[in-house]
Amino acid sequence: MMLVQDIRSFIRDSSRPIAEKVHLHLLPDYSDIMVISALFFFTLHHTVSPVVSRVLFPVSYGKANRKTRNNWDAHVVSLVHAALIVALSLRCLDIPTLSSDRAFGFHKGSTFVSAIACGYFIWDATEAIVHYTEFGFVLHGIACFSVFILGSRPFAHYHAVRFLFWEVSTIFLNIHWFLDKTGKTGSVIQLINGVVLLGTFASVRLIWGGIISYDFLKTLRGVSNQLPFFYVVVYGSGNVMLNLLNWFWWDFRNEAASPPLTSERDAVRFTKMIASLQKRFSNGNGNGNGIHHKGNGDSSLEHKEF
Repeated sequence: MMLVQDIRSFIRDSSRPIAEKVHLHLLPDYSDIMVISALFFFTLHHTVSPVVSRVLFPVSYGKANRKTRNNWDAHVVSLVHAALIVALSLRCLDIPTLSSDRAFGFHKGSTFVSAIACGYFIWDATEAIVHYTEFGFVLHGIACFSVFILGSRPFAHYHAVRFLFWEVSTIFLNIHWFLDKTGKTGSVIQLINGVVLLGTFASVRLIWGGIISYDFLKTLRGVSNQLPFFYVVVYGSGNVMLNLLNWFWWDFRNEAASPPLTSERDAVRFTKMIASLQKRFSNGNGNGNGIHHKGNGDSSLEHKEF
């Protein structure tokens, strides 16, 4: 235990000079949590998930090709992170110090949650680079990491924990993916999960998320003269882009063949989710032998189903 404490102290002390220089004042005290978080998700991906998945799913996972197994392990990480971060964020939604100062207020709970998120997005960006499919995935990981680490100024902790709460729909999205992979396509349980997925996505991301995003833009505008200009650019543009991604899901595979916004495959994301679920149950027989059983490891389809 002493060795672990020494390592954590070393990480904190090493990060302090750089953090103070770039005005990330909260980072040193939580830099070790960020590192531990990243190591946890890397270990979950490359060690824990492969071992457990082979035991629990000897056919669906054990007989899959290498690319599909890696994609499976990535979905395990995504599911664990979503469940963890939602639970942690939920505890921070009613903290008085955050509510009293929505721009610069902070709390040890919100800082801890942000450090966990930073560690996850280190894994996310690395995974997107190592198993490269699209630049958008790389950009997403790097951008999210940047937003949350810049929050250690401190800035936007009130809204940060609320944006992370969007991940509640990701839980059911990952369950949907695993049901496909384990032969439950078109089953009753996938139907129930699909209804919950659509409900949480619409209520948490689109409706509540839109309200929170509008409130954040008002807050950002009110304190823009107290922030470096690049903060305004990064947080302002990032907020807009996240909301656009919630509403729209561009099909980049057809980008070269069709002008932007004109391809019939470029659709409202929420509508596309509904259509995808309808297709499963209209063409499936309800016993788990339905359509879209993508066992070939085509990650471009798997990641972008929704």
